[in-house]
Amino acid sequence: MAPNKLPINIDDLLHHRTVESERVEYKEGWNPESILRTLCAFANDFHNLGGGYVLVGVAEENGQPQLPPAGLLPEQIDAIQKELLNLGHSAIAPHYHPLTATYEIQGKTILVLWAPGGESRLE
Repeated sequence: MAPNKLPINIDDLLHHRTVESERVEYKEGWNPESILRTLCAFANDFHNLGGGYVLVGVAEENGQPQLPPAGLLPEQIDAIQKELLNLGHSAIAPHYHPLTATYEIQGKTILVLWAPGGESRLE
C-alpha cells in the first residue's frame, strides 16, 4: 500500500464530513471513460470548489457510499495507475494527472483519485 498522501482523512470522504458531496464520486469498479469525465469535471472546477475525489472500489446508492466497499484486487491497482497515467497523456488536453492513494477500508482495497482544480480548462 502507498502511504496516505492525500490532504484529507479517508473517513471524512466516505461520510462527507469535511467535503461537500458534489466533490466526491464513488465508482464500484474501474471504468476509464466514466472516471475520465469525472476527473475532467473536477479539474475544470467551474464552481471553484477545490476539485474533487473519485473513490474507485466503492459502490454508491443515491449518492451515498455502500459499505463495506466492493474493493479492488491489489494487483489491479498498479494496472489502473499505469492506465491512468497513459490516459492523462493521450486522452486529456492539456495533460493532467490526478494524485492517487490506496487505502484499506473494512478489509478491502480502494483507490482514491484526487483531482485538484487545474490551471487551465481540460477537454
